[in-house]
Amino acid sequence: MTVLTRLSRSWTQLSASERREALAGYLFISPWIVGFVVFFFGPIVASFVLSFTRWNIVGSPQWVGLSNYERIFTQDPFFRKAVTVTLKYAVLYLPLEVVFGILIAVVLNQKLRGIGVFRTLYYMPYIVPKVASSLVWVWVLNPRYGLLNTMLSWFGINGPSWLSDPDWVLPSIVMMALWGVGGSAVIYLAGLQNVPAQLYEAAAVDGANRLQQFVSITLPMLTPTIFFQLVLGLIGTFQTFTPAFIAAGRSGGPLQSGLFYMLYIYNRSFESMRMGYGAALAWIMTVFIMILTVLVFRSSKYWVYYEAERKRTT
Repeated sequence: MTVLTRLSRSWTQLSASERREALAGYLFISPWIVGFVVFFFGPIVASFVLSFTRWNIVGSPQWVGLSNYERIFTQDPFFRKAVTVTLKYAVLYLPLEVVFGILIAVVLNQKLRGIGVFRTLYYMPYIVPKVASSLVWVWVLNPRYGLLNTMLSWFGINGPSWLSDPDWVLPSIVMMALWGVGGSAVIYLAGLQNVPAQLYEAAAVDGANRLQQFVSITLPMLTPTIFFQLVLGLIGTFQTFTPAFIAAGRSGGPLQSGLFYMLYIYNRSFESMRMGYGAALAWIMTVFIMILTVLVFRSSKYWVYYEAERKRTT
């Protein structure tokens, strides 16, 4: 009988030794329980309650009911702007992240001498702190002395004002995010290494070339990994803050072209000192992410291939 089964039984039905074992189990997991309640569950409940109040952090919260939510949906133009910018970023970044991640993973999956060094080099940008990498990219994208425009000038191309032009702010932040695509490539690499080699051998016997093998074998077998990365990437895009804050500034850059949703929550919560309003914005984002995640999960049955489910149906 497992410990979990014993703990699920009524306390009065446990013997003395089982009670001691149960108490020991609760004692060992108590640090996690306390940490979860104090630092995770507690703040979640508090933020939900604060979303119905007006609070400037200094004074006492004042109950205002649904007025924060009503104002957000009916009177706040910056809310619509932040949602639009974040959705545009998701539409631009997520497909590129999937494509580049898979392509890099295919390259890193080759059996070459020293391939481990290249895998490390591609993964390193992912573990660099966001603040440090964002500051480096601000210098790279400087229109006057930045590395990128300098390299473009070698070919006679006059580079744009990447972070000062409203049309280029969002593509610049997408470029900054794609620099760390090596983290996704490692996940795709793990998925590629789980594809049975006999499938490629059978396809080669049937005369399939590498492109046909990639389309007919690699991509279908990689769809569970793509689904996993898509869900995490979708959640991550709505949590984008550091690159936008450093590259575009607190206001979101020119014409608020880089006003991401998390940046807008920060502005309302800590710049405007409207913590209740910021909590309402955060809960709207939470519900929106949940809805999108459910839709992605619902769509998975149409395009995600699971070998185990395939075997059960056959």
